[in-house]
Amino acid sequence: MIPKVFKEVIDLGDGREISIETGKLAKQAHGSVVVQSGDCMLLCTVVSNYKASDVDFLPLTVDYREKFAAAGRYPGGFFKREARPSDGEVLTMRLVDRVLRPLFPKDYHAETQVMIQLMSHDDNVMPEAMAGLAASAAIQLSDFPFECAISEVRVGRIDGKFILNPTREQLELSDIDMMIGASADSVMMVEGEMKEISEEEMVEAIEFAHEAIKVQCAAQLRLAEAFGKKEVREYTPEREDEAFAKRIHDMAYDKVYAIAKAGSSKKERTTAFAEIKEEIKASFSEEEIAEYGDLISKYYYQAEKAAVRDLTLNEGLRLDGRKTDEIRPIWCEVNYLPSTHGSAIFTRGETQALATVTLGTSREANKIDMPSFEGEEKFYLHYNFPPFSTGEAKPIRGTSRREVGHGNLAQRALKGMIPADCPYTVRVVSEVLESNGSSSMATVCSGTMALMDAGVQMIKPVSGIAMGLISDSESGKYAVLSDILGDEDHLGDMDFKVTGTADGITACQMDIKVKGLSYEILVNALKQARAGRLHILEKITETIATPNQDVKAHAPKMVTRTIPGQFIGALIGPGGKVIQELQKATDTTIVINEDPTTEEGIVEILGTNQDGIDMVLAKIDSLMFKPELGSAYEVKVIKMLDFGAVVEYTDAPGNEVLLHVSELAWERTENVSDVVKMGDVFDVKYFGLDPRTKKEKVSRKALLPKPEGFVERPPRDNKSGGRDNRGRDNRRDDRKPRD
Repeated sequence: MIPKVFKEVIDLGDGREISIETGKLAKQAHGSVVVQSGDCMLLCTVVSNYKASDVDFLPLTVDYREKFAAAGRYPGGFFKREARPSDGEVLTMRLVDRVLRPLFPKDYHAETQVMIQLMSHDDNVMPEAMAGLAASAAIQLSDFPFECAISEVRVGRIDGKFILNPTREQLELSDIDMMIGASADSVMMVEGEMKEISEEEMVEAIEFAHEAIKVQCAAQLRLAEAFGKKEVREYTPEREDEAFAKRIHDMAYDKVYAIAKAGSSKKERTTAFAEIKEEIKASFSEEEIAEYGDLISKYYYQAEKAAVRDLTLNEGLRLDGRKTDEIRPIWCEVNYLPSTHGSAIFTRGETQALATVTLGTSREANKIDMPSFEGEEKFYLHYNFPPFSTGEAKPIRGTSRREVGHGNLAQRALKGMIPADCPYTVRVVSEVLESNGSSSMATVCSGTMALMDAGVQMIKPVSGIAMGLISDSESGKYAVLSDILGDEDHLGDMDFKVTGTADGITACQMDIKVKGLSYEILVNALKQARAGRLHILEKITETIATPNQDVKAHAPKMVTRTIPGQFIGALIGPGGKVIQELQKATDTTIVINEDPTTEEGIVEILGTNQDGIDMVLAKIDSLMFKPELGSAYEVKVIKMLDFGAVVEYTDAPGNEVLLHVSELAWERTENVSDVVKMGDVFDVKYFGLDPRTKKEKVSRKALLPKPEGFVERPPRDNKSGGRDNRGRDNRRDDRKPRD
């Protein structure tokens, strides 16, 4: 018997709906829902242990997976089984995690898992837009201590009109692609890419998304009410002692304030703060440390955070002595690495990124193979964040989710400025060498310069800046911080990264930690970010103003040639023999792709030697060479035969034709060698296909004057019973049948 199902339907306003259903699947989970739009179905389950883990943070895992069976496909690879998550899945996990995590109590330390699976795919629905809704809806059905319902939506814009959860085809036409996460009363997360839009347009998109999210949050609450709202579980909170907290605050606040006001470097500041903490610990007896040891660090951090925030709000000063809108010193350099195709260093204060560019053919494109999307990227960026960049030694366990997310943000910031006719596949790699502040924005800046250094004809240079916000709801004071430090990232109420050209925003990423942030403050913060972004852009263009006109001498040159489809086989040759020998002889890489719409061949020729590229082009020209009827062409004798000479068009090497002995001269020719020899070069006239032999016919004698008194031999009369007509056609009819 099918159990009772509870369901809520959300109207998207354009004929599409999203349904949230519970009661049928995964009932042993603490909360489970199926979210469906069209044929797209997501199953989300949530479980949280009742016993707290022995850690001082929330061990939350958000996992998003797309099952290949959902799209009726097999996984690639030898084992034919889903393995490690793809970058696309990791990015969706991050989008959901960033909204959920702040809504759990800070002292809730139970192991918690949110698992979202794509169980059925619809080509017209992008599933990641519903992942946040599914996660929150499942949590609302559980007994977790969770602040409020949230949801996430995707926003696009076509011809000035905003679209909610657009299809992939609609995104191709859209100038905005943003994911927004929010509760009913507060925006919490924004991430996306844009085509040089203004700050006001970005805020309009956020407002549009928030209205839709309010509807989705209300639907979750109705579903939970119908299903039966569970009592929030009891858990053991962290120990608190207000008197002890005040004692630590009084001991630390003034000292921290003084050090923060001194404007020291990260190393000096860290050392000084550590000394204050040790002094406080030393002032307690062994008995007090045994009783309150776990609270000393906690309350010291609270006092440190309060002192640094107050310094900024009261005096407009920051940890390193800067004003709120001041950018750290910047220096840049291009062409630093001699062997790369392009390289650049961008250093801003204590943050440094070294970017490299590698140019290749379409064969090097980044293949994307997900159940919800198959395709490739001809421009992609990888970001590496080694532990030495922060002066630490940590285990190295492969590419982290953070590295995937930061690299994706920088890639989205730059990709719109790569021209559509760029013939190369372009890979940018950012190596973060120092970090105290946004290394992802340093990656955008170093990536821009490295691309221009490599000769990639960027439409416009792009810069990026990380911003922060400190606010006090009681006094109404707030301070927007330009180019934030790592410490300011942790103690602030909002951190957001904005990238763009001189004409508009190309990408953004925001995490808002304060409730009810007004759109007025958001607009002001974005405008201050624009001023900082333009300042950084000026520093970039002082180093390299425009892309180099040519790629470096050691970098491969790329030439693209389109050929008719019927010549693709001839260029490849039997078993690839022609193209392989051509690549070896010319020291080039040749890639042939077929355009499915025109059935033409797109030939990519990559090589460092222009002579080799020219040889390949000459070979293509010779393959496609078509002589015109009645025209004269220069040829070269390449083979001698008894009945003529094989000649090659000098303008199309490899394109051969037979010059029959009868077309060598007006006089009768007994021996071919009496008229021409190997290597002779002369002109011939092209007569097209010979109607008798059905082969191409050329003539040398047609371009020579007739000898005086020359008389042409009359054509043979095949009807008179000559050699070619011996009456054999009727011979079979005269024969008698065999016995």
